[in-house]
Amino acid sequence: NMGKILVIDDERAIRRALREILEFEEFEVDEAENGKEGLKLATTEHYDVIFCDIKMPEMDGMEVLDGILLAKVEAPLIMISGHGNIETAVQAIKKGAFDFIEKPLDLNRILVTIRNAKDRNVLIEEKKVLKKTVRKFKGGSIIGETDGINKIKEMIEKVAPSDARVLVTGQNGTGKELVARSLHDLSDRKGA
Repeated sequence: NMGKILVIDDERAIRRALREILEFEEFEVDEAENGKEGLKLATTEHYDVIFCDIKMPEMDGMEVLDGILLAKVEAPLIMISGHGNIETAVQAIKKGAFDFIEKPLDLNRILVTIRNAKDRNVLIEEKKVLKKTVRKFKGGSIIGETDGINKIKEMIEKVAPSDARVLVTGQNGTGKELVARSLHDLSDRKGA
């Protein structure tokens, strides 16, 4: 299975054409025939890529995009645009859509766009892992592996995520500032 894709389009012919292309490429495909239904699926299921038509009655593609951004859905959104709404498609990308494809649908363009979107997903995942790793090592501004130092590092890791006020005491030159910085780096006190 290559992944799961959601197609949001009020035109049955477009949904069917996309489904055929995607299933041939071994994607699992869900369909929604209007924006409301599409947004509901997008926010409750996990998709690797979402296709959404710009022009739909009731809830159009731009509103779906707003809803998806608001719900912090991570799947890249690819807008489907007709002749008259390329400008809207560009607008959508500025807002946060990943890309757009034009009708009539072009097989190669669709596949390239999906590949790019999936590459982006991989990058986002890697970035998350990196951030975690960096967070672990940030406390590494304290160097040393003695029992005392390791105890301090452990304590910092325990206390940092909480909102508790921390008083760091010790004589001059014992590294209070390093402890404070590590606490700060490992906590959500970034804004503080």
